[in-house]
Amino acid sequence: MSSLRTTPLTEWHRENGAKLVPFAGFEMPVQYEGIIVEHKHTREKAGIFDISHMGEFLISGKGAKDALNKLVTQNLDTLAPGKCRYGFLPNDEGGVLDDLIIYCLAEDSYMLVINGACEENDFNWIDSHLPDGINFENVSYETAKIDLQGPLSLEILEKVLGRDFKHLKYFNFEQTEFDGYKLIISRTGYTGELGYEFYLPSDKAVSLWEKLIADDKVEPIGLGARDTLRLELGYPLYGQDLDTKHNPREGGYSFVLADDAFTDVKEILIPLTIKSRRSARHGDKVLLNGKEVGIVTSGSFSPTLGYSIALAYVQADAADSTEFLVKGARADLKAMKGELPFYKEGTARKKFD
Repeated sequence: MSSLRTTPLTEWHRENGAKLVPFAGFEMPVQYEGIIVEHKHTREKAGIFDISHMGEFLISGKGAKDALNKLVTQNLDTLAPGKCRYGFLPNDEGGVLDDLIIYCLAEDSYMLVINGACEENDFNWIDSHLPDGINFENVSYETAKIDLQGPLSLEILEKVLGRDFKHLKYFNFEQTEFDGYKLIISRTGYTGELGYEFYLPSDKAVSLWEKLIADDKVEPIGLGARDTLRLELGYPLYGQDLDTKHNPREGGYSFVLADDAFTDVKEILIPLTIKSRRSARHGDKVLLNGKEVGIVTSGSFSPTLGYSIALAYVQADAADSTEFLVKGARADLKAMKGELPFYKEGTARKKFD
């Protein structure tokens, strides 16, 4: 693993029994106590995740909004300071170069949060499409990202930072100071539960991490449980469920697009439920009436639901069908078209008085 990048927390993970694996060019913790245990702990209490492999770009200067508006699917005209929005960075053909969240820091000032594996390509693509006079900076190496997720996360956040955060709404964020350093606290996440994401200087990551984990309701969570948590919500993973071969509408995001955007739809990403503990896997073929019509992109046993779930691209003319067969490595699996999110009891949008 010597050629892999590390995060500011890699040594902490190693010293605390994490199983480390290569992911997106980094050495990352896939699990500590176990995927199912960590998954359930996040659903019931709170977990913290080292997400420092993600990339962060800053873009600012007069005309930054207009320039960025031409490159992403988000409508930045309606994105006010203190708010963030999920969307896509498409290429010239409409394929997805990456999915990303854009934070409006101030007028004509934004932070883009992108997938770590796409960092270099994303930066070069955006940089090559910006007009002169726009400031564009990659701050990924100096920025750490820690996620606190779970129904008890607000209680823990307020205890550690010593003040009230009930005012922070879903997909809103706050720029503040804590322990003498600048900290962005964003009410966002990838689990479907109430949660907060922290952006802070890399050299402060261990300090914040240890303050959060000092609470006995918090446990460290690896990428394995992060994957099962996000799949229960039907959240896509770039490189599996999203790629340059499919546009955002094919990926199931027509509801965030203009009506005339990316109308060439050949395949559609659909949810599948498999009433078995045996799960479909990435790359398994999907059949309809004996004919191959698609391929599984993500699949796993759902610890919360007690059966297996999957996402799959199928031909557009087959997407309204209700029964499919997945050709698994060891067995054929009967699959029914499901409804997203698979898990509907998440606390992410919980409102506070």
